[in-house]
Amino acid sequence: MTSAMPSFKRHRYPVEIIDECVWLYFRFGLSFREVEELMLRRGVVVSYETIRRWCHKFGQAYANELRRRRPRPGDKWHLDEVFVRINGTQHYLWRAVDQNGNVLDVLVQSRRNAKAATRFFRKLLKGLRYVPRVIVTDKLASYEVAHRETMASVEHRRSKYLNNRAENSHQPTRQRERAMKRFTSVRHAQRFLAAFSGISSHFRPRRHRLSVTRWREEMADRFRVWNEVTATMAA
Repeated sequence: MTSAMPSFKRHRYPVEIIDECVWLYFRFGLSFREVEELMLRRGVVVSYETIRRWCHKFGQAYANELRRRRPRPGDKWHLDEVFVRINGTQHYLWRAVDQNGNVLDVLVQSRRNAKAATRFFRKLLKGLRYVPRVIVTDKLASYEVAHRETMASVEHRRSKYLNNRAENSHQPTRQRERAMKRFTSVRHAQRFLAAFSGISSHFRPRRHRLSVTRWREEMADRFRVWNEVTATMAA
């Protein structure tokens, strides 16, 4: 999902406050009202409706910039789909992650047939000049059709036991879905999840594999990248 670069002009709040609100909302399982309360505790009076507009305006742009600055993804991609209920109707969230757990892309669709799988594969590959060494999916037949049509030269492993990486990546989405009392529309779900997957995952290194010192160094580096992104956009 792409969007034009938003402007900070005519915003009466400093850029640092806008960035802090956007970070709090997408990084943690907070509502707009809870972010409003946290900012009030810090001496900043801002309404939750203003925070909502900031998140809608800047969230996707920040996520896009983080994706552009991240290192090249790993060569092993895990793909999976999970159902999400939107206004009482079942839809499917397609997600791809690499072997390091980095979210590559997400797409909300009403079906999980071959056409939907092919559309997700093409969206995933759009703008890339490379393909992975191997993709891992469950045994859904739609993946096999999409694989043949979009990247037949890539090894395709199909097993419900090898795809825990992608299945586990759905957990933060489930947590936010419950906190938000579900999504109101497909557009709302896609807009939020595209920004959430880019921002939240940026601040979620695989901590269980890192020492305390290494984790702090990694987080310091990721905050540095975040500050560069927000400063660049503000400039």
